[in-house]
Amino acid sequence: MVARQFLTSGYVGSACSRGSCVQLYESAKAFIVKAGYGHEIGRQMDSAPMGFSESDLLREAAWVILCSGFRESIIRKIFDYISLCFCDWNSAAEIVRNESNCVATAYRAFKNARKLGAVIDVAKRLAEEGVDDMNKRARSSPIECFVELPYIGPVTAYHLAKNLGFDVAKNDRHLRRLSAALGFSDAQDLCEAIAVRTGESVAVVDSVLWRFMTLQGWKGGLECVEKV
Repeated sequence: MVARQFLTSGYVGSACSRGSCVQLYESAKAFIVKAGYGHEIGRQMDSAPMGFSESDLLREAAWVILCSGFRESIIRKIFDYISLCFCDWNSAAEIVRNESNCVATAYRAFKNARKLGAVIDVAKRLAEEGVDDMNKRARSSPIECFVELPYIGPVTAYHLAKNLGFDVAKNDRHLRRLSAALGFSDAQDLCEAIAVRTGESVAVVDSVLWRFMTLQGWKGGLECVEKV
């Protein structure tokens, strides 16, 4: 009941007054762990921006591109197959050499030629620039670096950066609406406030709140859990 009581109380819009955002976060964390998603927290904790490999960037960029506008659960069901179609993300150059076959086989499971073409374009960009140079640019300005990639916009650049280990929050529709309801400017603002109070990273806070909201959803406006 904690999360619902919080969202319907006078604390909504007060920017985590009296530690209420921490209370909400801890309740959300307990809920998703109980629901079987604790491994997502551990994976995010283990992720660190020590540098990404060519395979890392290809895989995560493809994931973000395909997920944009689609339910994550739908993409998850076909992503292993898509990965095989794109040479298991082993080499940008290999994907470029086999682009027609990659797209044709992937299209059998995911009939969006534009997005599949964007994955090819990312591989071309990476093959041209090289992963070392892209790592250097990303370390200093990750969002500015990733937003230049095909089909990656201002919001999905944060998604990609977070998946590659950078300590940011993605301002998607779930966290954007939650942040606004709680009196924060965006997801980064909300997650930073909770991170300061809990000692956890912004990216971990984002993962917890995002999974919590995807499991509970929104119904006729702001609604969360009936029982945590």
